[in-house]
Amino acid sequence: MTRFALTVEFDGRPFMGWQRQSHGPSVQQALEDAVHAVTGERTAVHAAGRTDAGVHGLAMRAHVDIAKAIAPFRLMEAINARVRPAPVAVLDCVEVAPDWHARFSCIRRSYEYRIVNRRAPLTHEAGLAWQVPQPLDEAGMADAAARLVGRHDFTTFRSAHCQADSPVRTLDLLSVERVRDRLFIRAAARSFLHHQVRSMVGCLALVGMGRWSPDDVEVALHARDRAQLGLNAPSDGLFFVRADYPDEG
Repeated sequence: MTRFALTVEFDGRPFMGWQRQSHGPSVQQALEDAVHAVTGERTAVHAAGRTDAGVHGLAMRAHVDIAKAIAPFRLMEAINARVRPAPVAVLDCVEVAPDWHARFSCIRRSYEYRIVNRRAPLTHEAGLAWQVPQPLDEAGMADAAARLVGRHDFTTFRSAHCQADSPVRTLDLLSVERVRDRLFIRAAARSFLHHQVRSMVGCLALVGMGRWSPDDVEVALHARDRAQLGLNAPSDGLFFVRADYPDEG
């Protein structure tokens, strides 16, 4: 039995999320069906994170155990051939140690949220960014973002359906950058709560619109009450960017 680590890119629009679902297609199912077509084996593909419906992946890490003798490059090429027409691609495939785990070995996960700040409707980026037509104050958003960095109880920014044992997380990075009419909000932590990134982005957007102040975001954080959440941003603009591991540079 060989364990392979995969780096996976996907467009989240057709999927109910990463995890296999009984009520719709998932990225996991698309990959597992492709692996079965290649090897004849039914085996689980485990990921570094479980993205929600509509969330995209630039470099999701995953692993799969395969009994059949097959070279990593051949496995990657074969999966990519079989996974079509689903918008999923394996960018890299390498053999790893049997105890390497895409989820449990991961020490840092990074996301990027994309906002297009203009009145004209989206064309090429429809479904790949959140369009906000009113002007956004990125300086105020950055001030509010800085209030959320560190170790906190993020209950306010946690989905009611979150299954994590604790709402306490250490947020290593939450930054806001504007490039012309696009805003990029980047977040990194060892782990995130369900909907945490989208909930934080929604509240930052309220600051950008002038409906909240940075202090209001801090008050919402310390309230530790989901009812105090101002806005949950849509899934369209959220991308899983990368997963880091201790044995990789």
